[in-house]
Amino acid sequence: MEVIEKSIETDVPVGTAYNQWTQFEEFPKFMEGVKEVRQLDDRRLHWKAQVGGKEKEWDAEIVQQIPDQLIAWRSTSGASNAGEVRFDKAPGGKTRITLVLTYEPEGVAEHVGGALGAVSRRVEGDLKRFAEFIEKRGRESGAWRGQI
Repeated sequence: MEVIEKSIETDVPVGTAYNQWTQFEEFPKFMEGVKEVRQLDDRRLHWKAQVGGKEKEWDAEIVQQIPDQLIAWRSTSGASNAGEVRFDKAPGGKTRITLVLTYEPEGVAEHVGGALGAVSRRVEGDLKRFAEFIEKRGRESGAWRGQI
């Protein structure tokens, strides 16, 4: 298993950053390689993405969700992955977002990509694009405030 942890500060309040992150179907707007995310219900998501040059699909389940603090998930089929996104208040009304991703590389391309830091750079880029996305909007496009 590979583990990646990346953080970024964004110039919006915690509630705004958290609320936008709960809009999973908008992930393709800022996540590299993500083609589609369908929210099946409050806990389950279906993903389609380009990973290591291959089309992949998987289902994921949200295993913990605490408004304005944490969203944690694990895959239930397909590409093996799990992780969490934490939202913390930062000085000046900003939010520190920390993403921890655990995944199992499949095949030579993914093993080599992981060894060369490709996945780490992708996660870092996704966080940067998310920060730009929400800062440009200035407000969230929706919210789900439920707790799991």
